[in-house]
Amino acid sequence: MSPSSFAIRLFGKFSFLQNDHELGLLQSAKAKELFCYLLLFRDQPHSREILASLLWGDCTTAQSKKHFRQTLWQLQQAFYDLSPAGAIRPLRVEGEYLRLAADVDPCLDVAVFEKAFASVRGLAGEQISNQEAQALKHAVSLYRGDVLEGWFQDWCIFHRERLQSCYLAMLDKLMAYSEAHHEYESGISFGERLLQKDNARERTYCRLMRLHHFAGDRAGALRQFHRCVNALETELGVTPAKRTLELYEQIRTDQVTPPVSPLTEVDEPLTPSLPSPAFLPRLKKLRSVLLKLRHTLERNIQELDQALSARVTKPRSGRH
Repeated sequence: MSPSSFAIRLFGKFSFLQNDHELGLLQSAKAKELFCYLLLFRDQPHSREILASLLWGDCTTAQSKKHFRQTLWQLQQAFYDLSPAGAIRPLRVEGEYLRLAADVDPCLDVAVFEKAFASVRGLAGEQISNQEAQALKHAVSLYRGDVLEGWFQDWCIFHRERLQSCYLAMLDKLMAYSEAHHEYESGISFGERLLQKDNARERTYCRLMRLHHFAGDRAGALRQFHRCVNALETELGVTPAKRTLELYEQIRTDQVTPPVSPLTEVDEPLTPSLPSPAFLPRLKKLRSVLLKLRHTLERNIQELDQALSARVTKPRSGRH
């Protein structure tokens, strides 16, 4: 499958695109469900029998196997009709098991999303590199909605919640990155997107307060605090934490510590520091000792080479 011409989207509603044009690839609901299941569980092979019981759990074993064979044929036929020459063959059938081909990942929005998150897992937003930040920004742009909106199968809900948690964590990291790199407007945008999914996230309001303040909008920063108070009261019935109240007071009195710029590489070569004059006599003595040692080693090596050469050229006395 060529990543340059095909794309599979699971965020939002399922779609299969060729050159940015959506194709009505799978008309069968069960074929679409089977394909999406394999896409989300793409890192392992799957037993035909288990897949049949998963998709047709209310049928007998014989019926579920029959339905599975028909659905698998429909899925394979759909890709054959799309590409008779075999350029698109995402399924790999191996006896009683089937799995997704490895080359599906670059075409799948969820795979690109998860790869970007895996590269920064465990890192604070201030620690990620510019390249990692760009990958995260691209990844969050792929999140057009929760995975397979409108689907309520248990396996789908599990992945939906898991990937939404990843999405929120990525936005939080990008907010911290934006603050550290003085990209305040971008950080505010990431924060607003985060609150659309979790309106009572106190940590996000604190970051937004700082970002607005450093952007020169103290009134906007104070408004974020009042938004936080209302959201916490409405959603959770609690008041802001002590650290949130302290941040509010710091902003109100203009005493917030500005973010520290991240370290950047210096292109200029480092100038070696010169030794103190008091150490010059010691250095001269050490230099003299090292030179003598060097001459001794060179003489020993020369004598060893001569001895080895003489031993090699000496004729052997043999028996006749």
